Amino acid sequence: MARVVGQGAGRKPHRRSFLVAGMVAGGVVLSGVVTKHRGALFNNCRASLPQGGGIERLVHSAWAGIDPAQFLDCHVHLVGTGDSGSGIEVNPQMESLFHPLQYTQRLFYLNAGCVHDAPGRVDESYVERMQNLVDGLAPGARLLLFAFDRFHDTTGRADPALTSFYTPNAYARQIAARHPQYFAWAASIHPYRADCVEQLAAAVEGGALAVKWLPPAMGIDPSSAQCDRFYTALAAHGLPLISHAGEEKAVRGSDRQAFGNPLLLRRALDHGVRVVVAHCASLGEAVDLDRGANGPQLPCFALFSRMMGEARYEKLLYADISALTQRNRSIAVLQTLLERGEWQARLLNGSDYPLPGIVPLILPDEFAAHGMLAPTAVPLLEAIRQHNPLLFDFVLKRHLAWRGHRFPPAIFETRSFFERKNA
Repeated sequence: MARVVGQGAGRKPHRRSFLVAGMVAGGVVLSGVVTKHRGALFNNCRASLPQGGGIERLVHSAWAGIDPAQFLDCHVHLVGTGDSGSGIEVNPQMESLFHPLQYTQRLFYLNAGCVHDAPGRVDESYVERMQNLVDGLAPGARLLLFAFDRFHDTTGRADPALTSFYTPNAYARQIAARHPQYFAWAASIHPYRADCVEQLAAAVEGGALAVKWLPPAMGIDPSSAQCDRFYTALAAHGLPLISHAGEEKAVRGSDRQAFGNPLLLRRALDHGVRVVVAHCASLGEAVDLDRGANGPQLPCFALFSRMMGEARYEKLLYADISALTQRNRSIAVLQTLLERGEWQARLLNGSDYPLPGIVPLILPDEFAAHGMLAPTAVPLLEAIRQHNPLLFDFVLKRHLAWRGHRFPPAIFETRSFFERKNA
């Protein structure tokens, strides 16, 4: 039985007004995306999908050729407010009208996760909502939940003032252990911490399937020698590192955008670590460090593409396709990935949940306008999103096409990649 979370019944109208007021205060901007949209700005958080109208056929065709038991969405954020005693921390700036961008982001994230109407039980409602959404996928599908470590300075000391949010490993482990039919978990461990190797061993013992980093927000230079002992341990344990690369828009913290340069991840690869480049480094520009510290600025995706072409990284360098359908990403990047058949065995599906629930971020009609999606699929996808953003993200990606190329089923069967190689 699917859990019914965030339905219209019992909703408090003043909360929606509060959200709209927050948008106005924030200049109606979210992560650089102007929220001009002909339809609704917010996810209505409905429960069951409507019957008929072609939705069933669209969803069924999306699952064709995919073993749901191998479906593991490898990019899902475990967030909340800490109101359950989870240990989650949120930077006060995200709750203050004096910092309108962060404030507006928080409102959108809460709505995307359908917890904006759950005061006092946001943490629990967020998890229940994810369970509800997984129930709407095919039986056997699961999500990989991310912990998120604090920003640390170069001495290895945590700095709460530069930390946007914090999700403890213990909480991610607890949720995955409590609901193993729905979730697995990825630890987040800052490599500058004095106890990083011990923390990694504890995460492995607790069943973590990966380690997640967001270098610009966490203050991590992936090319620093300070990471070496962590890389050595990570390779020995056989866990992959899922690391954001490219410009970071969604999370504010240290604002060290240079740490998103994908070339900095060479150090991890050269230690034998399997690296998953989040979002295929599809946003922003960075220095071409292969031509020196004063090299030219190139698109991060071009630097990532160069690394994907290097034979020495063929068995180590991977990427996830999360966020690629968002409006602040180049459609040309998505078209390139659809065409590069030689890369597709190294691509992994991820949703970047809860972001697919932020309506203005992803507009199916724009893909139809570029000839990448059948126009008849647009209203069906919009209807799916209002009920299940995870299903929306999956079905949209499965139906995107460019010059006869689509993402193959294997990209969505990621579970074997994360199975412990030396367990």
